[in-house]
Amino acid sequence: MPKNLSFFLLSLFLLFPSSLTAAPSEGSPRATPIVRVVRQSQAAVCNITCTQIRDRQASPLDLFFGFPGSIQNAPRHQKRVSLGSGVIVDGQKGLVLTNAHVIAGSDEIMVHLQDGRSFKAEVRGAEPDFDIAILALKNASDLPELPLGDSSDLVPGETVIAIGNPFGFSHTVTTGVVSALGRTINCRSGTLTDLIQTDAAINPGNSGGPLLNLEGRLVGINTATDTRAEGIGFAIPVNKVRRVMESLVHNTRISPYWLGILAEDLDGQTAWTLGLDSQTGILITAVFEKTPAAGAGIAPGDILQSINDSPIRDRHDYVGLLRNQTGDPLALKLIRDGREFRTTLTPAPFTDAIAEALMRERWGLRVRGTGKYVLIQDVRHGGPADFLRPGDRILAVGGLGIASVADMLQAFRKERMAQQILLQVVRGGRAYYARLQL
Repeated sequence: MPKNLSFFLLSLFLLFPSSLTAAPSEGSPRATPIVRVVRQSQAAVCNITCTQIRDRQASPLDLFFGFPGSIQNAPRHQKRVSLGSGVIVDGQKGLVLTNAHVIAGSDEIMVHLQDGRSFKAEVRGAEPDFDIAILALKNASDLPELPLGDSSDLVPGETVIAIGNPFGFSHTVTTGVVSALGRTINCRSGTLTDLIQTDAAINPGNSGGPLLNLEGRLVGINTATDTRAEGIGFAIPVNKVRRVMESLVHNTRISPYWLGILAEDLDGQTAWTLGLDSQTGILITAVFEKTPAAGAGIAPGDILQSINDSPIRDRHDYVGLLRNQTGDPLALKLIRDGREFRTTLTPAPFTDAIAEALMRERWGLRVRGTGKYVLIQDVRHGGPADFLRPGDRILAVGGLGIASVADMLQAFRKERMAQQILLQVVRGGRAYYARLQL
């Protein structure tokens, strides 16, 4: 063979190895179960590009000195691009499942498929409490889809596969095992519960991508990593995803849940009086009739220490652990008269009607919406909100902006056990801060 031809063929092999070598056939020992799953699944995995357009903020130096190339010559708008992953779960309707934090604040969302096609996407629905979002692809047809599995029978040690877009490297495959189940973590979006822990490598850009079992079925949506260590990633189990997804597709709101209690944090003096070794847990101060807690025999004075083995350090932990429940039974550990006891109960929907009645009782106020604002309707004489007047406008509660009655009720759910609440109120055209003391 001529020397020049040999060099040419070697160069082709180095540049295009896949074109000169055959992929392993089904009977080949190289065609492992992992290879087969990747072959049949990766076409339904998407790369998601999110663009945020923000007005450029001029610096004082730009405005004062007018440097060449400064604010006068710079574009008025700046783009910020972020990357994530997703998976097509309904090819006919063009529905893509991803994390809510992947698409949060985006002005434009593009979804890129492995076959080279790209589509604009709109948000069909998002639930930040569960970190789940559904996108609808525009003008899409002939799409692959990934079947949903069952996360209830996952076992530690089982092999799982992650496919995603870490650091912009599209359709990257990593493998590992289920390290643990039922994990709870605190992240930027709040507390996430019942997570799958895996050692399959999950990096920035993997968020929203699929976690697959060896049957090629979706068992989780990759959502977070623990930056303190390697080999610790987390995924939302598909059974929880399925329930949230069905609600989003049908444009219904997922009701928050509660146990039917009020509680306060344990301080050192209270813990010492009760003979406790630590301040872990919350002291139950009230149990409402005909609620799950009442049905389970829980009483004022009990100390709630954990839910589903996730420790409760204070009321923030308690509220956080309940914020993304879907109505499954919960295992509680409590202390009564110095002795530990355990019980299981099913949380009840914390409906708007319950929240409104409890807000009236605990905060001593009712509100009404005007379509643009939330106004005080009436206050209970001698109650915590006695300083407010009908017609006062509520701008914020505990740092949460209030634009609707639904916002107000959600703020109450979050702050219902706080001992004091900071309100931002408008009266007579002037805004001021006020504090509810409970």
